[in-house]
Amino acid sequence: MANPTFNSTFSGSSNQGLQVGHNPGQIEAHFHQAQRPEAPPSPSCVVPFRRDPDFVDCGTLLDQIREGCSAPASRIALVGLGGVGKSQLAIEHCYRTTDRSPETWVFWVHASTAARIEQGYRDIADQVKLAGRNDPKADVFKLVHNWLRNEENGKWLLVLDNADETAALSLPASNGTRRYFSSYLSQSKNGSVLVTSRTKSVALQLVEERDIIPIKPMDDTSAQALLQKKLGEEADKDGAAELADALEFMPLALVQAAAYIRQRAARCSVQQYLEKFHKSEKEKTSLLNSDEDSLRRDKEAKNSILITWQISFDHILEERQSAADLLSLMSFFDRQGIPESLIRVRSRTRIRHWAPNATNADGEYSNSDSSESEASLDDGFEEDILMLRNYSFIGLTTDTTTFDMHRLVQLATRKWLEGQSQLEIWKEQYIDNLCTAFPNGEHENWTQCQALFPHAKSALLQPPKSKESLRRWALLLYNAAWYAWRKGSLGDAEELSIKSMKIEIKLLGKEHKDTLSSMAMVGLARSHAGRWTEAEELQVQVVETRKRVLRAEHPDMLRSIHNLASTYCNQGRWKEAEELQVQVMETRKRGRWKEAEELQMQVMEMRKRVLGAEHPDMLSSMNNLAHMWKCRGRWAEAEELQVQVIEIRKRVLGAEHPDTLTSMNNLASTYWNQGRWKEAEELEVQVVETRKRVLGAEHPDTLSSMNNLAHTWKSRGRNGEAIALMERCVQLSRQILGPQHPRTASSLRNLNKWQMENRD
Repeated sequence: MANPTFNSTFSGSSNQGLQVGHNPGQIEAHFHQAQRPEAPPSPSCVVPFRRDPDFVDCGTLLDQIREGCSAPASRIALVGLGGVGKSQLAIEHCYRTTDRSPETWVFWVHASTAARIEQGYRDIADQVKLAGRNDPKADVFKLVHNWLRNEENGKWLLVLDNADETAALSLPASNGTRRYFSSYLSQSKNGSVLVTSRTKSVALQLVEERDIIPIKPMDDTSAQALLQKKLGEEADKDGAAELADALEFMPLALVQAAAYIRQRAARCSVQQYLEKFHKSEKEKTSLLNSDEDSLRRDKEAKNSILITWQISFDHILEERQSAADLLSLMSFFDRQGIPESLIRVRSRTRIRHWAPNATNADGEYSNSDSSESEASLDDGFEEDILMLRNYSFIGLTTDTTTFDMHRLVQLATRKWLEGQSQLEIWKEQYIDNLCTAFPNGEHENWTQCQALFPHAKSALLQPPKSKESLRRWALLLYNAAWYAWRKGSLGDAEELSIKSMKIEIKLLGKEHKDTLSSMAMVGLARSHAGRWTEAEELQVQVVETRKRVLRAEHPDMLRSIHNLASTYCNQGRWKEAEELQVQVMETRKRGRWKEAEELQMQVMEMRKRVLGAEHPDMLSSMNNLAHMWKCRGRWAEAEELQVQVIEIRKRVLGAEHPDTLTSMNNLASTYWNQGRWKEAEELEVQVVETRKRVLGAEHPDTLSSMNNLAHTWKSRGRNGEAIALMERCVQLSRQILGPQHPRTASSLRNLNKWQMENRD
């Protein structure tokens, strides 16, 4: 039996004639409701961070950003160290843009990886409700690019935050190749792109060189203001200033420190933080490694400033090991004025494997088996410098032959080297380079010494471990102490020479010539500082030891006897001083002035010819000759020579150098002996005031100049002032030199005499 035919017609407004003919099977019907188009959204600002109520406006930076972004189709990049505040500036600029222009779209894209950039573009597509964005086959970059370049969509600002790596800007394509992200940045005249990057070379893939705004640490005023806001009641003005300076005005470090203090408010004040910070390098790294949460940093970024930088160090090591070598070496120098000549020297024997614990069978670090020669290392020097500058880890100074670094970057580098088992290797290289370059402290070397001295002082706090390197370290400190002594920096001279002496005693013994030289330098520094008892103790040791190991006429032997005699003179022990000087000053002892004068003239002329008119030894000869002329009553000739010495010493050493002040004191004495008391007084007042400021009110040299001024006032009839000043001299002399010292006794006799005369 045949199946009957079945016809069905549906009519009505919603159906226009659906018919089913013969159908022996099951009927299925699919109905698709047409998707309604989404209503166009209003412009909005989507920044993934809250606005910072504690934001501190640093000068004109925000004005520069606003001006740069206001140009049609503008692209601006903020480039600087990690933690310097680039993202914070971008956040504030976004909110200010919305305040000024609510009709402007504001988009934020995390640009640290290609995946995050793609997610950022998908977020933009959702924000503006782009049609087709949910299609799995849709190219979201093209969709967003097309929307951005359509000027009918209005004004927009796009922030690409943390665009630090080249790899992040290379996007995967459907055919398995790569495509450049920069091609998806629209050039619409309605839009502006703001990039933040810690790597200049990466920023240059997105903007022109002229569109880069370098971001540096805050100035001291802004840094203090930020701390005051972040610490609130926990901060006092002085404490905030000291903490800002200790952290070198680095915003992330300041915020990190403030968070640390606030969270421990009951048990950690600003001063306690500073005490811990200054205690040791280990404490510094402990504090700066704390990873306090921040509401205004990318959650994938580290809040510890040291870890933030060390991630970049790893990238540099991976990309260019020679640049990592250079960064490692530079981290030990003083942060300013790092000479190119010293960092170009990276001995091939010092280049090591970077793998941790790469040691040979003897436990020593093995040499790199790289075939690079020293010449090839130098050939890449400029590229290494460029890479480190691109990462903002080093800066170029105005003379272009020296570099500087942020002190906390150096600390982070050394901590990183420690983790890589490379710290001692590069410390030894630094000491070797510096020791080779640092000459002795004689006048002809002063220009070189002056440039290297801060780096030698930096070495003071970084003793190496190996015996060979310790000997080089001790020699470096001795030469630096020599220079400091000749320049009149007695505190530095003593500190440097003591370190050198202790190491040499340990390594070489007390009778080694190098040990004795360091001991003699400590004695000189203490003697010039007026600490004669301490100086004498060392100088006696040096004299006795040199008597055993050197011949009697050896120059070092004679110098050490002369130094001890000078110390005895300063203590008023004239007889002992005379006995020693007999050995080295026979001519003076017998009072044969004519012969001594002729001899001194010969010495002076020879020194002038060989050393030059401004050499310290030449000036000493001139000074000695002037003294002889003064003793013989040849006042005019003595005065002329003394004036020359003062003028040269002022120019070469400076107006406040101890030797300059001694020369001024000598000239004042010449004036006094001629009865020219007004001229003597003018010089003596200068000497007293300068010595008080430079040496201190209780220094023996200051006391001596006060005594001279009191005598001059007495000679000018200013009896009341003279007596008052001499009373002060007696009081200080008892306190400093002791009641039995000849100077104390002399001052007391004069005071008693003047007081009696004044009563009469």
